[in-house]
Amino acid sequence: MNETTARSTDMDGADTSRRPPFLDRFFNVTQRGSTLKTEILAGLATFLAGMYIIVVNPAVLSDAGIPFTAALSATVLISFMGSLTMAFYARNPILVAPGMGMNALFTYTLVLGAGLSWEVALGCVFWSGVMFAVLAMFNVRKAIIEAIPLSLRYAITCGIGLFITFIGLQNAGFITGSDATLVSLGNMDAHLATFFLGLIATAVFVIMRFNGALVMGIALTTLAAIPMGRMWGGDEVMVAWTGLAAWPDFSAVMKVDIMGALKVAYLPFIFVMLFTNFFDAMSCFMALAESADLKDEDGNPRNLRRSMTVDAFSSMIAAPLGTSAAQTFIESGAGVAQGGRTGLVALVIALLFLPFLFLSPLLSLVPAIATAPALVMVGLFMMAPISKIDWEHFDQAFPAFLAIILMPLTYSITLGIAFGFISFVLIKVCTGRFVEIKPAMWITAALSVIMLMTT
Repeated sequence: MNETTARSTDMDGADTSRRPPFLDRFFNVTQRGSTLKTEILAGLATFLAGMYIIVVNPAVLSDAGIPFTAALSATVLISFMGSLTMAFYARNPILVAPGMGMNALFTYTLVLGAGLSWEVALGCVFWSGVMFAVLAMFNVRKAIIEAIPLSLRYAITCGIGLFITFIGLQNAGFITGSDATLVSLGNMDAHLATFFLGLIATAVFVIMRFNGALVMGIALTTLAAIPMGRMWGGDEVMVAWTGLAAWPDFSAVMKVDIMGALKVAYLPFIFVMLFTNFFDAMSCFMALAESADLKDEDGNPRNLRRSMTVDAFSSMIAAPLGTSAAQTFIESGAGVAQGGRTGLVALVIALLFLPFLFLSPLLSLVPAIATAPALVMVGLFMMAPISKIDWEHFDQAFPAFLAIILMPLTYSITLGIAFGFISFVLIKVCTGRFVEIKPAMWITAALSVIMLMTT
């Protein structure tokens, strides 16, 4: 057989023997300077870095009353659907899953703090997603971003990080209540010893840059918890085996109370969710674009509008599925660092999440003590922007400081943000710098005052 007859052709007679595979062509893998192998490995790296959310998110949402297995099924579903949409619509190498700051806001501020039922709180999640979608469609992100000073944006991320760390320390029994000092160190028992062992191990895994360091920490802490109760001199069972696999639990699906969330008193909660999700998404896209040169011809993050739309869509459908808002994960940087450049990375991530829909019994044996080190480490990661706050200028530093410190001390993300906004506006007014207050900032401060008056 000669070369001419061996060559394959398409219907038009064009040579197809040298065409790249379909996935390469569809996602422009070669054009982006990557390979199929690199993209697949990058997807695996991002999945390992972010899969802790499969266990940690249900652990947080169960405090709000959502059954653990139902929250786990919802977490897997929205992670699969959001990442799949990111792959095919926005074609960016980004993981979409329920966000840590958002689930803390949902559970500890809306449900446990303000007394909303988890069904109504899901309704607030839904409406924040709708508003996010409107902002994404009309492309008004620039005006909103410019209204909030950088120091406050960084402070909100840091404050949520401290809040999540505080929750982790509480779940571990490391920090307990005290009548004399409000909080104090817990008793040195099997729980505390297991937590401290897991925390140090997780920190070592992170420092050594192991892929999936948080997941490795959760697994090690769970294994250590099995014998720790007896080794400590008691017979406490911290890990209970209930099986390997089961059908998904959809008991929380469509339990969202959409109309019940449409109350004036809940508008500040919806706005805070919108604000937090919106800026988390923007900061994530911009950071990944800078680190991997994922930019368009104008120097902006590639397919930003489509990516923001995916984020909004994911937040909106998370509520009917039974979980707090989904958002882009900064852990996507793990895959980007491996060379991932296209939506094929997100496709691999989505497919890796799907099997865990049937592994709820296996994952439910992970105790709260095992997820606590991961919460502490996530809090550490979220503290990174603190160095970017302008501490030399107190008109910027003071509102930022209030936002950071009041979130854990008031046990409310919303209150921290509210006092940050209000203090920023008041300082500018009292110093005669009215022109530095953008219209959107006036609105956010006013909403914050209304929220404080109605809580």
